Amino acid sequence: MKQFDYLILGSGIAGLTFALKVAPHGRVAIVTKKDRAESNTNYAQGGIASVTSKEDSFELHVRDTLEAGAGLCKENVVRTIVEEGPARIQELIELGMKFSESEQRAEDGSRELDLGREGGHSKRRILHAKDMTGREIERALLDAISRQPNIEIFENHVAIDLITSQKLGYVGENHCLGAYVFDKKGNRVWTFAAPVTVLATGGCGKVYLYTTNPDIATGDGVAMAFRAGASIANMEFVQFHPTCLYHPKAKSFLISEAVRGEGGILKSLAGREFMDGVHPLKSLAPRDIVARAIDSEMKKTGADCVHLDITHKPARFIIERFPNIYKTCLGYGIDITKEPIPVVPAAHYQCGGVVTNVDGETDIAGLYAVGEVACTGLHGANRLASNSLLEALVCAHRAAQKILAAPHGKTDLKIPFWQSGNATNADELVVVSHNWDELRRLMWDYVGIVRTNKRLQRAQSRLANLQQEIQEYYWNFIVTADLLELRNIATVAELIVRCAMMRPESRGLNYNLDFPDTNPDWAKRDSVVRK
Repeated sequence: MKQFDYLILGSGIAGLTFALKVAPHGRVAIVTKKDRAESNTNYAQGGIASVTSKEDSFELHVRDTLEAGAGLCKENVVRTIVEEGPARIQELIELGMKFSESEQRAEDGSRELDLGREGGHSKRRILHAKDMTGREIERALLDAISRQPNIEIFENHVAIDLITSQKLGYVGENHCLGAYVFDKKGNRVWTFAAPVTVLATGGCGKVYLYTTNPDIATGDGVAMAFRAGASIANMEFVQFHPTCLYHPKAKSFLISEAVRGEGGILKSLAGREFMDGVHPLKSLAPRDIVARAIDSEMKKTGADCVHLDITHKPARFIIERFPNIYKTCLGYGIDITKEPIPVVPAAHYQCGGVVTNVDGETDIAGLYAVGEVACTGLHGANRLASNSLLEALVCAHRAAQKILAAPHGKTDLKIPFWQSGNATNADELVVVSHNWDELRRLMWDYVGIVRTNKRLQRAQSRLANLQQEIQEYYWNFIVTADLLELRNIATVAELIVRCAMMRPESRGLNYNLDFPDTNPDWAKRDSVVRK
């Protein structure tokens, strides 16, 4: 048994920000699946969208977010996050975050921050650290964490399930009491008890065959919250990033939207600029539109990819603005200053998740969710580029303030230790790897960028069979990290399909050929599922 005041599952921008805010007030445990820097945040290239320029305004940022969200954003949430963004950015800078600066100087002689532009934004408002923003954010936050004696980080630990009062058979309001956590190196299960548990587990990109996400993104937080009885919403809105590097040896390398923001043009393999007739913003259209256009172009021409061309820009500018992308592509034999980049869409961001308010509160007492795992209403049916890091900063701050203003007292409920029962060591690990591959390919083929009712029904029936196999395996054999992740992506896959089948329309990221138009009855209406 490990007892803490605050238990945080995940070590990205949301989890680390929350930890720093509450550390002066109690003991904090951060549980992370690999090493402390391994998170979706670490791989974020683009940056943080926030109003910092005199040419920009909160109203414009709100409008751009609402337009991208296709009628499903909660405007009060959008306004709160947009308006509180600059103060949170300033805090990040004070912690040591180093954003890229422009050549221009402010009135006091200091350098102004360099602002990028990305799809769907009407103004330049993306603060970035060249094309490695996430890595720099993780560095700054982890440096600050290392100076906090109240924070303990448990690396290579995988959460199995949340512990709730209802699961333990107690009557009354459902309270989250902590989590059972598998220690991969020690090969044992610990009971983490805390009056406050925060899900900051990121997204679920690995539920798809092709993704820009790291291997850790298996939807653990959503799956655990669902099993605990929390409400889950809008999981049908999975954002496919339009431009992932297409190369046989490249694993999930993202080509940042900022490349298009700086003038990159999408072209067919024959050199035709196919976005011209699709949207007024052409290659800078919102992600759902660009991803569908690329998917359509590939299907129409039979091509395996399309090209993203920025060769018309000066070589020095490309190398200085995108050093990581330039160096990585060069390693695969592609000089982006002289030749176009082959790209394909890949699963990127989960716009739905555990239902929360803007303070991170779920419908289970003592359980909070912040960052990509949460569905606050900011993103609606499609996330505006670079709004995710902003949401994580603001909501983690608000969750901490809410909890500190009204602390959760320790419970006297007795929590049992983890029991393995008659479970034995797995005899055939091939079952896990086979189901893992089958599930991800099934989701890619049937529940991808473009859907139909028939494909969704096929996916649902096949997932039911897989779920049964996985459940039997889970109960019969001692847990492993791979089995836990397989169990979670199977749950998340089921939730994505269920939500997609609930929505009889095409809106934002949910494009169904059987319902090609938006349905006014579903405007402002979430697809909510509960266990």
